[in-house]
Amino acid sequence: MRRRQYLVLCGLVPLIIGCSPGGPDAPASDTIQPGVASAGAPGAGDPAYPNDGNGGYDALGYDVSITYDPPAQRLDGDTTVTAKATQDLNRFNLDLRGLDVASVEVDGQQAEFTRESDFELVITPAQTLATGRTFKTRVRYSGVPGTGEEGLGAGGWHPSPSGGAYVVGQPHSAAYWYPVNETPRDKATFRVTARVPEGWSVVSGGVEEQTATADGWTTSTWRDDTPVASYLTTVAIDRFTFERSTLPDGKPLVNAYAPGAEEQRSVAARTAEAVEFLASRFGPYPQTATGGIYTDDRIGYSLETQGRPTYANWADLETVVHELAHQWYGNSVSVRDWSDVCLNECVASYSQWLWAEAKEGADLDEQYHSTLDRTRESTRLWSAKLHEATAGAEFDGVYDKGILAMHALRRTIGDEPFAAALKEWPALHKDGNATWREFEAFIAEKAGRTDLAPFFDAWFRGTTLPDDEHLYPGSLRR
Repeated sequence: MRRRQYLVLCGLVPLIIGCSPGGPDAPASDTIQPGVASAGAPGAGDPAYPNDGNGGYDALGYDVSITYDPPAQRLDGDTTVTAKATQDLNRFNLDLRGLDVASVEVDGQQAEFTRESDFELVITPAQTLATGRTFKTRVRYSGVPGTGEEGLGAGGWHPSPSGGAYVVGQPHSAAYWYPVNETPRDKATFRVTARVPEGWSVVSGGVEEQTATADGWTTSTWRDDTPVASYLTTVAIDRFTFERSTLPDGKPLVNAYAPGAEEQRSVAARTAEAVEFLASRFGPYPQTATGGIYTDDRIGYSLETQGRPTYANWADLETVVHELAHQWYGNSVSVRDWSDVCLNECVASYSQWLWAEAKEGADLDEQYHSTLDRTRESTRLWSAKLHEATAGAEFDGVYDKGILAMHALRRTIGDEPFAAALKEWPALHKDGNATWREFEAFIAEKAGRTDLAPFFDAWFRGTTLPDDEHLYPGSLRR
Protein backbone atom coordinates (compact mmCIF):
# COMPACT_ATOMS: atom_id res chain seq x y z
CA MET A 1 0.00 0.00 0.00
CA ARG A 2 1.23 3.49 -0.70
CA ARG A 3 -0.32 6.37 1.23
CA ARG A 4 -1.03 9.76 -0.25
CA GLN A 5 1.55 11.95 1.44
CA TYR A 6 4.56 14.02 0.47
CA LEU A 7 7.44 11.95 1.70
CA VAL A 8 10.30 13.87 3.23
CA LEU A 9 12.54 11.07 1.99
CA CYS A 10 12.15 11.62 -1.69
CA GLY A 11 10.71 15.09 -1.94
CA LEU A 12 8.41 13.59 -4.51
CA VAL A 13 4.69 13.21 -5.07
CA PRO A 14 2.47 10.97 -2.89
CA LEU A 15 3.56 7.49 -2.01
CA ILE A 16 1.46 4.29 -1.47
CA ILE A 17 0.86 1.48 0.89
CA GLY A 18 0.04 -1.48 0.28
CA CYS A 19 3.98 -19.27 7.50
CA SER A 20 4.17 -21.58 4.88
CA PRO A 21 1.01 -22.69 3.10
CA GLY A 22 -1.38 -24.58 5.30
CA GLY A 23 -3.62 -22.11 7.05
CA PRO A 24 -3.56 -20.30 10.37
CA ASP A 25 -1.98 -21.95 13.37
CA ALA A 26 -4.34 -20.42 15.90
CA PRO A 27 -5.28 -21.93 19.26
CA ALA A 28 -8.76 -23.43 19.38
CA SER A 29 -11.43 -21.81 21.51
CA ASP A 30 -11.93 -25.18 23.21
CA THR A 31 -9.12 -27.50 24.22
CA ILE A 32 -8.40 -29.78 21.27
CA GLN A 33 -8.35 -33.48 22.16
CA PRO A 34 -7.79 -36.24 19.61
CA GLY A 35 -11.10 -37.78 18.60
CA VAL A 36 -13.14 -35.15 20.44
CA ALA A 37 -14.93 -32.55 18.33
CA SER A 38 -14.59 -28.91 19.36
CA ALA A 39 -15.16 -25.42 18.02
CA GLY A 40 -12.62 -23.69 15.85
CA ALA A 41 -10.97 -20.66 17.42
CA PRO A 42 -12.65 -17.29 16.75
CA GLY A 43 -9.23 -15.78 15.91
CA ALA A 44 -6.17 -16.83 13.94
CA GLY A 45 -3.60 -15.79 16.55
CA ASP A 46 -2.17 -12.44 15.45
CA PRO A 47 -1.22 -10.83 18.80
CA ALA A 48 -2.21 -7.34 17.58
CA TYR A 49 -5.53 -8.43 16.03
CA PRO A 50 -6.52 -11.53 18.03
CA ASN A 51 -10.07 -11.69 16.65
CA ASP A 52 -9.08 -11.52 12.97
CA GLY A 53 -9.44 -14.78 11.08
CA ASN A 54 -10.47 -18.10 12.56
CA GLY A 55 -9.00 -21.43 13.57
CA GLY A 56 -9.97 -25.06 13.00
CA TYR A 57 -9.68 -25.14 9.23
CA ASP A 58 -7.50 -24.17 6.30
CA ALA A 59 -9.28 -22.28 3.51
CA LEU A 60 -8.34 -23.71 0.12
CA GLY A 61 -10.44 -21.66 -2.28
CA TYR A 62 -13.20 -19.05 -2.56
CA ASP A 63 -15.83 -19.09 -5.30
CA VAL A 64 -17.62 -15.75 -4.94
CA SER A 65 -20.71 -14.93 -6.97
CA ILE A 66 -22.32 -11.50 -6.65
CA THR A 67 -24.99 -9.41 -8.32
CA TYR A 68 -24.54 -5.67 -7.85
CA ASP A 69 -26.94 -2.89 -8.78
CA PRO A 70 -24.94 0.38 -8.77
CA PRO A 71 -27.92 2.81 -8.47
CA ALA A 72 -29.29 0.92 -5.46
CA GLN A 73 -25.81 0.03 -4.14
CA ARG A 74 -27.23 -3.39 -3.27
CA LEU A 75 -25.22 -6.58 -3.37
CA ASP A 76 -26.61 -10.12 -3.50
CA GLY A 77 -23.98 -12.77 -2.81
CA ASP A 78 -23.61 -16.53 -3.06
CA THR A 79 -20.17 -17.69 -1.92
CA THR A 80 -18.75 -21.19 -1.56
CA VAL A 81 -15.69 -21.67 0.64
CA THR A 82 -13.68 -24.85 0.17
CA ALA A 83 -11.65 -25.71 3.27
CA LYS A 84 -9.92 -28.55 5.08
CA ALA A 85 -10.57 -29.24 8.76
CA THR A 86 -7.43 -29.06 10.88
CA GLN A 87 -9.20 -30.51 13.91
CA ASP A 88 -12.44 -32.37 14.57
CA LEU A 89 -14.91 -29.51 14.13
CA ASN A 90 -18.40 -29.23 15.53
CA ARG A 91 -18.50 -25.46 14.96
CA PHE A 92 -16.47 -22.92 13.04
CA ASN A 93 -16.51 -19.26 12.09
CA LEU A 94 -16.29 -17.18 8.94
CA ASP A 95 -15.83 -13.41 8.94
CA LEU A 96 -18.61 -11.31 7.38
CA ARG A 97 -19.24 -7.64 8.10
CA GLY A 98 -22.66 -6.04 7.99
CA LEU A 99 -24.48 -8.14 5.38
CA ASP A 100 -27.65 -10.18 6.02
CA VAL A 101 -27.28 -13.96 5.78
CA ALA A 102 -30.19 -15.92 4.33
CA SER A 103 -28.83 -19.47 4.53
CA VAL A 104 -25.75 -21.58 5.13
CA GLU A 105 -25.04 -25.07 3.82
CA VAL A 106 -22.12 -27.35 4.62
CA ASP A 107 -21.57 -30.07 2.00
CA GLY A 108 -25.11 -29.57 0.74
CA GLN A 109 -26.80 -29.86 4.15
CA GLN A 110 -28.44 -26.94 5.90
CA ALA A 111 -26.34 -25.68 8.79
CA GLU A 112 -27.31 -23.62 11.81
CA PHE A 113 -25.73 -20.18 12.04
CA THR A 114 -25.63 -17.16 14.32
CA ARG A 115 -23.96 -13.75 14.23
CA GLU A 116 -21.61 -12.75 17.03
CA SER A 117 -19.63 -9.53 17.69
CA ASP A 118 -19.21 -7.23 14.70
CA PHE A 119 -18.22 -9.77 12.10
CA GLU A 120 -18.35 -13.41 13.24
CA LEU A 121 -20.61 -15.77 11.31
CA VAL A 122 -20.73 -18.82 13.59
CA ILE A 123 -21.68 -22.04 11.76
CA THR A 124 -22.74 -25.37 13.24
CA PRO A 125 -22.71 -28.10 10.59
CA ALA A 126 -25.22 -30.95 10.69
CA GLN A 127 -22.38 -33.40 11.19
CA THR A 128 -18.95 -33.19 12.79
CA LEU A 129 -16.16 -32.46 10.33
CA ALA A 130 -13.28 -34.86 10.96
CA THR A 131 -9.67 -33.73 10.91
CA GLY A 132 -8.35 -33.70 7.36
CA ARG A 133 -11.77 -33.62 5.72
CA THR A 134 -12.25 -31.22 2.83
CA PHE A 135 -15.65 -29.55 3.00
CA LYS A 136 -17.62 -26.83 1.22
CA THR A 137 -19.57 -24.08 2.95
CA ARG A 138 -22.10 -22.15 0.89
CA VAL A 139 -23.42 -18.83 2.20
CA ARG A 140 -26.21 -16.77 0.61
CA TYR A 141 -26.35 -13.14 1.75
CA SER A 142 -27.34 -9.62 0.70
CA GLY A 143 -27.37 -5.97 1.66
CA VAL A 144 -25.56 -2.69 1.15
CA PRO A 145 -21.82 -3.33 1.65
CA GLY A 146 -20.06 -1.10 4.13
CA THR A 147 -16.76 0.73 4.36
CA GLY A 148 -14.99 0.45 7.68
CA GLU A 149 -13.09 3.20 9.43
CA GLU A 150 -9.66 1.66 9.81
CA GLY A 151 -6.54 3.35 11.13
CA LEU A 152 -4.65 2.17 8.06
CA GLY A 153 -7.19 3.69 5.68
CA ALA A 154 -10.88 2.99 5.21
CA GLY A 155 -11.15 -0.62 4.14
CA GLY A 156 -14.06 -2.28 2.42
CA TRP A 157 -16.55 -1.49 -0.31
CA HIS A 158 -16.03 1.99 -1.76
CA PRO A 159 -18.65 3.67 -3.98
CA SER A 160 -16.78 5.41 -6.81
CA PRO A 161 -17.28 9.01 -8.02
CA SER A 162 -18.80 7.72 -11.27
CA GLY A 163 -21.40 5.60 -9.50
CA GLY A 164 -19.65 2.24 -9.46
CA ALA A 165 -17.75 0.61 -6.62
CA TYR A 166 -14.41 -1.03 -5.81
CA VAL A 167 -12.88 -2.92 -2.89
CA VAL A 168 -9.63 -2.02 -1.11
CA GLY A 169 -8.33 -1.97 2.44
CA GLN A 170 -5.95 -3.54 4.89
CA PRO A 171 -5.98 -5.32 7.21
CA HIS A 172 -9.71 -5.71 6.48
CA SER A 173 -11.64 -5.53 3.23
CA ALA A 174 -12.76 -8.98 2.06
CA ALA A 175 -15.32 -9.57 4.82
CA TYR A 176 -17.25 -6.50 3.66
CA TRP A 177 -18.38 -8.36 0.54
CA TYR A 178 -17.95 -12.13 1.05
CA PRO A 179 -17.58 -14.61 3.95
CA VAL A 180 -13.91 -15.31 4.52
CA ASN A 181 -11.20 -16.40 6.90
CA GLU A 182 -9.85 -12.86 7.10
CA THR A 183 -6.21 -13.34 8.01
CA PRO A 184 -3.14 -13.20 5.77
CA ARG A 185 -2.03 -16.48 7.38
CA ASP A 186 -4.66 -18.43 5.45
CA LYS A 187 -4.11 -17.85 1.74
CA ALA A 188 -6.36 -19.52 -0.83
CA THR A 189 -7.26 -19.45 -4.51
CA PHE A 190 -9.94 -17.00 -5.58
CA ARG A 191 -12.64 -16.81 -8.24
CA VAL A 192 -15.25 -14.09 -8.59
CA THR A 193 -18.27 -13.99 -10.87
CA ALA A 194 -19.98 -10.60 -10.90
CA ARG A 195 -23.31 -9.77 -12.56
CA VAL A 196 -23.98 -6.09 -13.24
CA PRO A 197 -26.48 -4.13 -15.39
CA GLU A 198 -25.59 -3.81 -19.05
CA GLY A 199 -23.38 -0.77 -19.61
CA TRP A 200 -21.34 -1.48 -16.50
CA SER A 201 -18.22 -3.66 -16.48
CA VAL A 202 -16.18 -5.65 -13.99
CA VAL A 203 -12.48 -6.16 -13.33
CA SER A 204 -10.63 -8.16 -10.68
CA GLY A 205 -7.28 -9.88 -10.22
CA GLY A 206 -6.02 -12.88 -12.11
CA VAL A 207 -7.21 -14.04 -15.52
CA GLU A 208 -10.52 -13.13 -17.12
CA GLU A 209 -12.31 -16.40 -17.83
CA GLN A 210 -15.32 -15.01 -19.61
CA THR A 211 -17.60 -11.98 -20.01
CA ALA A 212 -21.05 -12.15 -21.61
CA THR A 213 -24.14 -9.94 -21.81
CA ALA A 214 -27.70 -11.25 -21.94
CA ASP A 215 -31.15 -10.02 -20.86
CA GLY A 216 -29.81 -6.64 -19.83
CA TRP A 217 -27.05 -7.96 -17.56
CA THR A 218 -23.31 -8.46 -18.03
CA THR A 219 -21.60 -11.32 -16.20
CA SER A 220 -17.82 -11.52 -15.83
CA THR A 221 -15.64 -14.15 -14.19
CA TRP A 222 -12.06 -13.56 -13.03
CA ARG A 223 -9.91 -16.31 -11.56
CA ASP A 224 -6.61 -16.41 -9.67
CA ASP A 225 -5.18 -19.86 -8.98
CA THR A 226 -2.20 -18.39 -7.14
CA PRO A 227 -2.89 -18.40 -3.38
CA VAL A 228 -3.89 -14.94 -2.21
CA ALA A 229 -4.32 -13.27 1.18
CA SER A 230 -7.91 -12.12 1.51
CA TYR A 231 -7.16 -8.38 1.81
CA LEU A 232 -5.54 -8.59 -1.63
CA THR A 233 -8.71 -9.79 -3.36
CA THR A 234 -10.89 -7.24 -5.10
CA VAL A 235 -13.69 -6.54 -7.51
CA ALA A 236 -14.28 -3.20 -9.25
CA ILE A 237 -17.49 -2.20 -11.04
CA ASP A 238 -17.64 0.84 -13.28
CA ARG A 239 -17.97 1.99 -16.87
CA PHE A 240 -14.38 0.98 -17.53
CA THR A 241 -12.26 1.50 -20.60
CA PHE A 242 -9.90 -1.46 -21.03
CA GLU A 243 -6.43 -1.79 -22.52
CA ARG A 244 -5.28 -5.39 -23.03
CA SER A 245 -1.87 -6.75 -23.93
CA THR A 246 0.55 -9.37 -22.62
CA LEU A 247 3.91 -9.57 -20.91
CA PRO A 248 6.73 -11.16 -22.93
CA ASP A 249 5.98 -14.49 -21.24
CA GLY A 250 2.34 -14.35 -22.39
CA LYS A 251 0.75 -13.43 -19.07
CA PRO A 252 -2.18 -11.05 -19.58
CA LEU A 253 -1.71 -7.35 -18.88
CA VAL A 254 -5.05 -5.61 -18.35
CA ASN A 255 -5.42 -1.95 -17.43
CA ALA A 256 -8.93 -0.70 -16.60
CA TYR A 257 -9.71 3.04 -16.41
CA ALA A 258 -12.78 4.35 -14.64
CA PRO A 259 -14.40 7.47 -16.13
CA GLY A 260 -12.12 10.41 -15.37
CA ALA A 261 -9.00 8.24 -14.92
CA GLU A 262 -8.02 8.06 -18.59
CA GLU A 263 -5.16 10.52 -18.01
CA GLN A 264 -3.41 7.74 -16.09
CA ARG A 265 -2.70 5.92 -19.38
CA SER A 266 0.82 7.34 -19.61
CA VAL A 267 1.66 5.95 -16.16
CA ALA A 268 0.00 2.60 -16.86
CA ALA A 269 1.92 2.31 -20.13
CA ARG A 270 5.09 1.60 -18.13
CA THR A 271 3.66 -1.39 -16.26
CA ALA A 272 5.47 -4.02 -18.35
CA GLU A 273 8.72 -2.07 -18.02
CA ALA A 274 8.32 -1.93 -14.25
CA VAL A 275 7.55 -5.67 -14.04
CA GLU A 276 10.67 -6.43 -16.10
CA PHE A 277 12.83 -4.23 -13.90
CA LEU A 278 11.50 -5.66 -10.66
CA ALA A 279 11.96 -9.22 -11.95
CA SER A 280 15.64 -8.37 -12.48
CA ARG A 281 15.84 -7.54 -8.78
CA PHE A 282 13.39 -9.99 -7.18
CA GLY A 283 13.25 -12.97 -9.55
CA PRO A 284 10.54 -14.16 -11.98
CA TYR A 285 7.19 -12.38 -11.76
CA PRO A 286 5.16 -14.57 -9.37
CA GLN A 287 1.55 -13.72 -10.34
CA THR A 288 -0.74 -15.05 -13.08
CA ALA A 289 -1.46 -11.60 -14.58
CA THR A 290 -0.66 -7.92 -14.21
CA GLY A 291 -2.03 -4.47 -15.00
CA GLY A 292 -3.96 -1.99 -12.90
CA ILE A 293 -7.38 -0.76 -11.83
CA TYR A 294 -7.33 3.03 -12.17
CA THR A 295 -10.04 4.82 -10.21
CA ASP A 296 -10.92 8.52 -10.29
CA ASP A 297 -11.17 8.53 -6.51
CA ARG A 298 -9.02 10.62 -4.18
CA ILE A 299 -8.81 7.91 -1.55
CA GLY A 300 -5.69 8.35 0.58
CA TYR A 301 -3.86 5.24 -0.59
CA SER A 302 -3.44 2.78 -3.43
CA LEU A 303 -3.29 -0.95 -2.75
CA GLU A 304 -1.41 -3.90 -4.18
CA THR A 305 -4.49 -6.02 -4.92
CA GLN A 306 -3.02 -9.22 -6.25
CA GLY A 307 -1.78 -9.14 -9.81
CA ARG A 308 -3.70 -5.96 -10.61
CA PRO A 309 -3.18 -3.11 -8.11
CA THR A 310 -5.94 -0.58 -7.44
CA TYR A 311 -4.83 3.02 -7.86
CA ALA A 312 -6.17 6.31 -6.53
CA ASN A 313 -6.36 9.15 -9.03
CA TRP A 314 -3.13 10.73 -7.73
CA ALA A 315 -1.02 7.63 -8.44
CA ASP A 316 2.24 8.27 -10.28
CA LEU A 317 5.00 6.09 -11.69
CA GLU A 318 6.59 5.65 -8.25
CA THR A 319 3.27 4.32 -7.05
CA VAL A 320 3.13 1.78 -9.87
CA VAL A 321 6.66 0.59 -9.06
CA HIS A 322 5.80 0.36 -5.37
CA GLU A 323 2.57 -1.63 -5.84
CA LEU A 324 4.11 -3.96 -8.40
CA ALA A 325 7.03 -4.64 -6.02
CA HIS A 326 4.43 -5.91 -3.59
CA GLN A 327 3.57 -8.70 -6.01
CA TRP A 328 6.75 -10.32 -4.67
CA TYR A 329 6.99 -8.74 -1.21
CA GLY A 330 3.55 -8.85 0.42
CA ASN A 331 1.55 -10.86 -2.11
CA SER A 332 3.66 -13.88 -3.08
CA VAL A 333 5.39 -13.79 0.31
CA SER A 334 2.84 -12.53 2.82
CA VAL A 335 3.22 -11.50 6.43
CA ARG A 336 2.39 -13.93 9.19
CA ASP A 337 1.40 -11.15 11.58
CA TRP A 338 0.69 -7.49 10.84
CA SER A 339 3.62 -6.46 13.04
CA ASP A 340 5.83 -7.93 10.28
CA VAL A 341 4.55 -5.44 7.68
CA CYS A 342 7.99 -3.90 7.13
CA LEU A 343 8.64 -7.09 5.17
CA ASN A 344 6.08 -5.77 2.70
CA GLU A 345 6.39 -2.01 2.88
CA CYS A 346 10.04 -1.33 3.63
CA VAL A 347 11.12 -3.42 0.63
CA ALA A 348 8.42 -2.07 -1.70
CA SER A 349 9.30 1.48 -0.66
CA TYR A 350 13.00 0.84 -1.28
CA SER A 351 12.14 -0.49 -4.74
CA GLN A 352 11.38 3.14 -5.63
CA TRP A 353 15.00 4.04 -4.84
CA LEU A 354 16.23 1.03 -6.80
CA TRP A 355 14.19 2.25 -9.77
CA ALA A 356 15.54 5.80 -9.41
CA GLU A 357 19.09 4.46 -9.24
CA ALA A 358 18.74 2.25 -12.31
CA LYS A 359 16.44 4.36 -14.49
CA GLU A 360 17.32 7.92 -13.50
CA GLY A 361 20.93 7.64 -12.38
CA ALA A 362 20.14 8.71 -8.82
CA ASP A 363 23.03 8.76 -6.33
CA LEU A 364 21.36 6.94 -3.44
CA ASP A 365 24.09 7.76 -0.93
CA GLU A 366 23.59 11.44 -1.65
CA GLN A 367 19.83 11.00 -1.47
CA TYR A 368 20.25 9.23 1.89
CA HIS A 369 22.36 12.09 3.29
CA SER A 370 20.07 14.82 2.03
CA THR A 371 17.11 13.01 3.55
CA LEU A 372 18.89 12.72 6.91
CA ASP A 373 19.64 16.42 6.80
CA ARG A 374 15.91 17.14 6.46
CA THR A 375 14.65 14.59 8.97
CA ARG A 376 17.25 14.41 11.73
CA GLU A 377 15.02 16.36 14.10
CA SER A 378 11.79 14.57 13.14
CA THR A 379 10.42 12.95 16.27
CA ARG A 380 7.58 11.43 14.23
CA LEU A 381 9.93 9.63 11.88
CA TRP A 382 12.48 8.30 14.35
CA SER A 383 10.00 7.28 17.04
CA ALA A 384 8.19 4.94 14.63
CA LYS A 385 9.01 1.26 15.10
CA LEU A 386 9.42 -0.60 11.81
CA HIS A 387 8.94 -3.98 13.48
CA GLU A 388 6.81 -5.00 16.45
CA ALA A 389 4.86 -1.74 16.49
CA THR A 390 1.62 -1.60 18.42
CA ALA A 391 -1.73 -2.29 16.73
CA GLY A 392 -2.66 0.54 14.40
CA ALA A 393 0.90 1.94 14.27
CA GLU A 394 2.45 -0.70 12.02
CA PHE A 395 2.55 1.61 8.99
CA ASP A 396 3.80 4.76 10.72
CA GLY A 397 7.43 4.64 9.57
CA VAL A 398 7.62 2.09 6.80
CA TYR A 399 7.34 4.54 3.90
CA ASP A 400 10.10 6.94 4.96
CA LYS A 401 12.22 5.57 7.79
CA GLY A 402 11.88 2.17 6.11
CA ILE A 403 13.65 3.35 2.95
CA LEU A 404 16.54 4.76 4.97
CA ALA A 405 16.80 1.55 6.97
CA MET A 406 16.95 -0.60 3.84
CA HIS A 407 19.67 1.56 2.31
CA ALA A 408 21.67 1.48 5.53
CA LEU A 409 21.28 -2.32 5.54
CA ARG A 410 22.57 -2.48 1.96
CA ARG A 411 25.64 -0.43 2.88
CA THR A 412 26.19 -2.53 6.01
CA ILE A 413 26.31 -5.93 4.28
CA GLY A 414 27.38 -4.88 0.77
CA ASP A 415 25.71 -4.76 -2.63
CA GLU A 416 26.25 -8.37 -3.62
CA PRO A 417 24.71 -10.14 -0.59
CA PHE A 418 21.96 -7.53 -0.42
CA ALA A 419 20.97 -8.10 -4.06
CA ALA A 420 21.20 -11.87 -3.67
CA ALA A 421 18.98 -11.83 -0.59
CA LEU A 422 16.29 -9.68 -2.23
CA LYS A 423 16.14 -12.07 -5.19
CA GLU A 424 16.30 -15.37 -3.31
CA TRP A 425 13.84 -14.57 -0.50
CA PRO A 426 10.68 -14.53 -2.70
CA ALA A 427 11.60 -17.87 -4.26
CA LEU A 428 12.25 -19.42 -0.84
CA HIS A 429 8.80 -18.44 0.50
CA LYS A 430 6.77 -18.32 -2.74
CA ASP A 431 2.99 -18.41 -2.12
CA GLY A 432 3.56 -18.64 1.63
CA ASN A 433 4.02 -16.51 4.72
CA ALA A 434 7.06 -15.34 6.65
CA THR A 435 8.14 -13.09 9.51
CA TRP A 436 10.50 -10.15 9.71
CA ARG A 437 12.70 -12.04 12.19
CA GLU A 438 13.09 -14.81 9.60
CA PHE A 439 14.09 -12.18 7.06
CA GLU A 440 16.72 -10.81 9.44
CA ALA A 441 18.17 -14.30 9.90
CA PHE A 442 18.17 -14.86 6.15
CA ILE A 443 19.98 -11.56 5.54
CA ALA A 444 22.61 -12.45 8.14
CA GLU A 445 23.13 -15.85 6.54
CA LYS A 446 23.52 -14.42 3.04
CA ALA A 447 25.97 -11.82 4.32
CA GLY A 448 27.90 -14.34 6.41
CA ARG A 449 27.49 -12.08 9.42
CA THR A 450 26.75 -12.94 13.05
CA ASP A 451 26.93 -9.36 14.35
CA LEU A 452 23.87 -7.74 12.78
CA ALA A 453 21.53 -7.89 15.78
CA PRO A 454 22.50 -4.41 17.07
CA PHE A 455 21.91 -2.94 13.60
CA PHE A 456 18.46 -4.53 13.29
CA ASP A 457 17.52 -3.51 16.82
CA ALA A 458 18.60 0.09 16.25
CA TRP A 459 16.87 0.57 12.91
CA PHE A 460 13.83 -1.70 13.00
CA ARG A 461 12.86 -1.81 16.67
CA GLY A 462 14.46 1.40 17.88
CA THR A 463 12.55 4.62 18.54
CA THR A 464 15.40 7.13 18.29
CA LEU A 465 17.97 8.16 15.69
CA PRO A 466 20.46 5.25 15.38
CA ASP A 467 24.01 5.74 16.60
CA ASP A 468 26.54 6.84 13.99
CA GLU A 469 27.87 3.27 13.73
CA HIS A 470 24.55 2.17 12.22
CA LEU A 471 23.54 5.49 10.70
CA TYR A 472 26.64 5.80 8.49
CA PRO A 473 27.81 2.28 7.54
CA GLY A 474 30.18 1.60 4.63
CA SER A 475 30.18 4.24 1.90
CA LEU A 476 27.71 6.37 3.87
CA ARG A 477 30.50 7.42 6.28
CA ARG A 478 32.00 10.72 5.24
